[in-house]
Amino acid sequence: MNAAVNDLWLAMTSEAREYGRNEPVLASFYHASILNHANFADALSFHIASKVGCDSVPAMLIRDVFSEAFVSDPSIVNSAAMDIRAHFDRDPACDHYGMPFLYFKGFQAIQAYRIAHWLWTQNRESLALFLQNRIASVFDVDIHPAAVIGCGVMVDHATGLVIGETAVVGNNVSMLHSVTLGGCGSGPGPRHPHIRDGVLISAGAKVLGNIVVGEGAKIAAGSVVLNTVAPHATVAGVPAKQVGVLSVDLPALNMDQYINDDA
Repeated sequence: MNAAVNDLWLAMTSEAREYGRNEPVLASFYHASILNHANFADALSFHIASKVGCDSVPAMLIRDVFSEAFVSDPSIVNSAAMDIRAHFDRDPACDHYGMPFLYFKGFQAIQAYRIAHWLWTQNRESLALFLQNRIASVFDVDIHPAAVIGCGVMVDHATGLVIGETAVVGNNVSMLHSVTLGGCGSGPGPRHPHIRDGVLISAGAKVLGNIVVGEGAKIAAGSVVLNTVAPHATVAGVPAKQVGVLSVDLPALNMDQYINDDA
């Protein structure tokens, strides 16, 4: 476990002890989800597997798959820690590190997707697709396991999020509920958007086709984006048009969704 993950884990265990003392009804929940585990990876595998397990494929079998993935690719655990910090830093409603881990389905869905993606890269496509289906059923988030998603990602609320097969999402991206990164066409090759680092995609936005949304761009709520977006541009409307240029480098970090303040 690297230092950043270890520091996060120490903070989460300290929080869990405090909140368990303050709310005895939840003490066993905090113990089972966090305090009963030796490290962040063990807790993560237990908690997310318990969400996506079902009668036909029990949570303990899925947890074994998670643990296998973490050993094979430790960056999955590091990315999860960065995602938690993204929620803590960007969401004013998130006032302790355990909140995304325990309660935020956007965070939980992305971590389950990361395992599905690892399975896809290992040519275990049937299990990857099974996890995709469970993620969609449990969290109302549909991410194709072949999609590529970076780290430091915050998906706030998350209900109705769709990310297609050939989509690529960079690092430090923020998205809200009902965002679609959708395809255009049915032929071979890339059909979905490439979202560069630091992009903010507001609620209900639809980004369609093999286009690029440049680094640090902002997409206004409810927009339908059909063409490439320049870096640090603000776009809005149906179809979306450029309405401004951002004065900040990475709008995903400050979550400012207004468009009138952009020059």
